[in-house]
Amino acid sequence: MRITILFGGSNRERLVSVASAQALHQALPEADLWFWDIQDRVHAVQAKQLEEHVRPFEDEFKPGTRGVPLEQALDQAKAEERVLVLALHGGRAENGELQVMCEARGVPFTGSGSASSHLAFDKIAAKHFAALGGVTPPAGIALDNIDEAFAEYGRLIAKPARDGSSYGLIFVNAKQDLVAVRNAAKLEEYVIEPYVAGIEATCGVLERPDGSIISLPPIEIIPGEGNFDYAAKYLLKSTQEICPGRFTAEVTAALKQQAMLAHRAMSCTGYSRSDFIVAEKGLVYLETNTLPGLTKSSLYPKALKAEGIDFVDFLRGLIELAERGARK
Repeated sequence: MRITILFGGSNRERLVSVASAQALHQALPEADLWFWDIQDRVHAVQAKQLEEHVRPFEDEFKPGTRGVPLEQALDQAKAEERVLVLALHGGRAENGELQVMCEARGVPFTGSGSASSHLAFDKIAAKHFAALGGVTPPAGIALDNIDEAFAEYGRLIAKPARDGSSYGLIFVNAKQDLVAVRNAAKLEEYVIEPYVAGIEATCGVLERPDGSIISLPPIEIIPGEGNFDYAAKYLLKSTQEICPGRFTAEVTAALKQQAMLAHRAMSCTGYSRSDFIVAEKGLVYLETNTLPGLTKSSLYPKALKAEGIDFVDFLRGLIELAERGARK
């Protein structure tokens, strides 16, 4: 099948997606490149265009062509027997909508299917299923009870229920921050939780074509300016990401187990990455990413390297799983 890297998307994480596509194309130089723009049109682009886009985390990618509607591009992918390598993150690219469009046409794609993607993307539902699967999420706080919760806990954290890459995070450290949460919640649903002090950690899970499934080495995250938001992830050089993390053997084992439990609770396929806080009283689950970043600075590739897995071999494995899944 023809390998095609699909990147971009119509949501705020499209900038990260372009950086992921650059890393993927370096590993798969024979792959075609399709860019999905914010008007839901797909453009065939040349490798030189992607390679010369030097500030992907800050500047919009502009293909310079008219493109075709997304549905038409997916029909073309089916007719030309393409397998889509998804260099996409967030929004309709990760919430299951793109996946169900591919499934309806029989177009193979990398990563989890539509149902798992939809479940994991909804932080409220994901927390519930993760808890049923044996993982410990933080307590949820209703918007109407935010004042009482702030008085009880002293610090809160609020984040969009359906978004990623730390967009929209609000750290509630003072009463005036409560106003910001209420205003943000007028525009989209928010998840509000007590702030949990501890070490930020993430752990990837990988499924292989031979049927085996492993947890990758957990990563310890030390944000450059205290909070692991978009700037800390992608722009600040002071952020430290230590892989393998400096955890005890017991904590490392627990992170691997919890990441595996979350992966299975949401029936993820291929790969996933779950985020945690290593607190004094134990691990606290935050969320699961079904299409984690694959940029050169992203966490999942760091974990692959620490495990001794070549990035190209990882991608070839995902492609094999995608092709096999589409034949079922």
